[in-house]
Amino acid sequence: MPDGPAPPPTVQKLRIRYAKRGRLRFTSHRDIQRAFERALRRARVPMAYSAGFTPHPKVSWAGAAPTGVASEAEYVEIGVTRALVPAELAAALDGSLPADLDILEVVEAATPSLMERLEASVWEIRLPGVAPQEAAAAVAAFAAAEEVLVERKTKNGMRTFDARSAVTGIEAGVSADGAAAGVGGVEGSGVSAGESGVAEGGGRDDRPCAILRLVVRHLTPAVRPDDVLTGLGRVAGLVPPVPPQVTRLAQGPLRPGSDATPTSVSVEALSDPLDPDRAAAGSAADR
Repeated sequence: MPDGPAPPPTVQKLRIRYAKRGRLRFTSHRDIQRAFERALRRARVPMAYSAGFTPHPKVSWAGAAPTGVASEAEYVEIGVTRALVPAELAAALDGSLPADLDILEVVEAATPSLMERLEASVWEIRLPGVAPQEAAAAVAAFAAAEEVLVERKTKNGMRTFDARSAVTGIEAGVSADGAAAGVGGVEGSGVSAGESGVAEGGGRDDRPCAILRLVVRHLTPAVRPDDVLTGLGRVAGLVPPVPPQVTRLAQGPLRPGSDATPTSVSVEALSDPLDPDRAAAGSAADR
């Protein structure tokens, strides 16, 4: 230990839900971390630091989305040396972050590990140029398969794993009017047929655009949306003509019964991971 007094203790932990949108989807997690640390300094947040010769701010990241993916449900926990009002911290921090990196909510941590509650994610995958009928056929083939093996290069070399086992629900559209049918007892609206967008050069893009929704459990190794797309290509030959647009809509615990047959391929398939902290804070306020 270095000479001198120990750093001030952590008196409060706060959990932050933030969104990564627009062009910031292409920002690496390391750069997101740097942006947050700079924002914490700009907002003059009284951060708690680790001890030792190289103190670091007490910031814990949970379940970060891959580079190239947008998200409405990213989580980080920070420790501070004096008690803060969560709403005031949210406003100050949001004003210090770059555009498209948005603070959605801050709550006081009143329960054990947040990471353990992030059991699954709900993903939306937009497939410009893919007809809804083609996407629906591929989804049906994927859902019917007992196993869909895919390969991905990791730091330890190529690894083969089952992409199907992690997917508890998946849906796609089946008709030109935008209706969608669920697979495995799931119903909902997951595809808009002939969805128009803006093409390069500012013109209209009237290609069909399938929209997949899927609930994916967090396993080891992690199954990512691109692994599921690889699996759809493996079992049904679905190969999007342009890169897909992927967004994480939610993270959290699977609702009771959702591990086998989710009630909805939507954010309703998961519970809010911050609910236990809100409930604990409410109980403490009542006392």
